[in-house]
Amino acid sequence: MARFRTVSLSMAAMAAVLAASPVLADTGMIAGTDVLKTWNLVVLGDLTSSSEVEGRTFVGGNLNGNSSNYQIQPIAASSTGTPGLTVVGDVNGGAKNLNNGSGAVVGGNVNSGLNLNGAAQTVLVGGSISNTNVNQNTVNAGLAASDPAFAQNLAQQKSLIETSMTGLSHTMSTQASNSDLVISGNRGTFNAQPDSSGVAVFNISAADLDKIGEIQFNLNGADTAIVNVSGSSINLNDNFLGGTQNLGEHVIWNFPDAKDLSLSTAWGGSVLAPTAAATTGNYIQGSAVFGSLVQNGEMHIGTYTGGYTAPSDPGTSTSSGGSSSGGTAVPEPGMVGLFAAALGGLLFWRRRRVVV
Repeated sequence: MARFRTVSLSMAAMAAVLAASPVLADTGMIAGTDVLKTWNLVVLGDLTSSSEVEGRTFVGGNLNGNSSNYQIQPIAASSTGTPGLTVVGDVNGGAKNLNNGSGAVVGGNVNSGLNLNGAAQTVLVGGSISNTNVNQNTVNAGLAASDPAFAQNLAQQKSLIETSMTGLSHTMSTQASNSDLVISGNRGTFNAQPDSSGVAVFNISAADLDKIGEIQFNLNGADTAIVNVSGSSINLNDNFLGGTQNLGEHVIWNFPDAKDLSLSTAWGGSVLAPTAAATTGNYIQGSAVFGSLVQNGEMHIGTYTGGYTAPSDPGTSTSSGGSSSGGTAVPEPGMVGLFAAALGGLLFWRRRRVVV
């Protein structure tokens, strides 16, 4: 048992080193809180949708379901050239509507067809594309066969997002609370008490959420309010007193343990649930990250804009600023390979030592 414990601790140490390794500015990869600022909706696995997203969407698996709409609001162009819709896998089901010149990048096949609305768009597809009228748009297919880097870059971006979102959720969950939820009858009042960096932290349970039906959120000047909610099964069915407007820009609801998440009311604040299989039946105003999603409710812009930077050491105080991008420190893609090789060497050495 001691042998495996030593290896486990070494793996944890390497993970900590990876979490502290910065992304180089010229990698073109997006990670950490910049993910929340870039995309309105991120689904690490499959997205099955019959609804719409006002901002940008990233799907790490397949995009399925009936006809759905993407980038339905005119938004500023991304500094990284990120399109309105990115899908690592295939696009299936009903035709997908791309609006406001959003464009798309698809790693697999577009089996459903695309409706390209508004200004001229650029669509890049790794496999084949069907049922799409090109018109004035630029549509290039078969790119995975002609350029291996096309699929590699998409897979690398997915892996980086998954690693950084899971790490960000865990790191947030380790932070000490400095703000309180006050429950009075059916109402829960979140009174933010931001630290000198403008960060407020609430640590509550899913059972606490279940006790209330109305939420009053007082930011009190907080740049970022983190609400860590423990529990594997999450039911979001509360109403927001005063509405949901602008909460997504500053509030992050973090569900680090969630395996399933169900949302039935309009939700104010960005949602971070990277390991959850989620179902939505109403809108979220803010950014959202899920493991997988059945989407029956809209995603509204008002994505995260705060300056939160994760502490380098879990449990230490937070600070805003730091990196020029405002993102959480994550591994440079090349560094992942180096540390994977180091980990492999460690495991081999441990095995050899036991055998000898």
